[in-house]
Amino acid sequence: MSLLEVNDIHTYYGKIHALKGISLTVEQGEIVTLIGGNGAGKTTTLNTICGITPASSGTVILNGEDITRRKPHDIVTLGVVQSPEGRKIFTRLTVQENLEMGAFTRDDKGSIGNDMDSVFKHFPRLKERQKQLGGTLSGGEQQMLAIGRAMMAQPHILLLDEPSMGLAPLLVREIFDVITTLNRNAGTTILLVEQNAHMALAVADRGYVLQSGYITHADTASALRQDPSIIEAYLGV
Repeated sequence: MSLLEVNDIHTYYGKIHALKGISLTVEQGEIVTLIGGNGAGKTTTLNTICGITPASSGTVILNGEDITRRKPHDIVTLGVVQSPEGRKIFTRLTVQENLEMGAFTRDDKGSIGNDMDSVFKHFPRLKERQKQLGGTLSGGEQQMLAIGRAMMAQPHILLLDEPSMGLAPLLVREIFDVITTLNRNAGTTILLVEQNAHMALAVADRGYVLQSGYITHADTASALRQDPSIIEAYLGV
């Protein structure tokens, strides 16, 4: 049984048919990536899994439990946590307060300090700026904060939506180094949406390619990197 199973999901925005029968799986301990162009349905897939944009049909199964009709805040408590596209941090709260908001649904308040220390270990700059307002951080620091806030919810599966968007190349590599560390050292399962296909396929175990609401390819990341059609369309060669 997979940790996460998405089965024949159809999602609409009004009359717009955004997802057209999406099916995918994520196994415990994997990094799985979704790649594709703008408007392909990547973010909609994550939002459907999280209950933000409810599916019209199909199922989302977490650890054998159907969560398709659950409310977004319930899905978070079950361990599905998203770091959204565009970061969406609380700009008028401090770094520390943003991280505390990530732990809002937790009952084990005594462990929150240890988890915040873990976030600071991954992102030392956040520790240096923990009393600073989120809105005064650089774009890269805000992305670190968005991922750190998601980590504070103790996810069973972490959904990352475009973590490299708008970042300089050195910061992109730093963010992806953390993603790899979270997976390999902390055992965090990750579903990664990313337009930077080079980086995504370099860190992922498996990948899916979305185009116009359909999955057109599904394979190991190494196989996708060698697929001539993927190379031409997404790897810039």
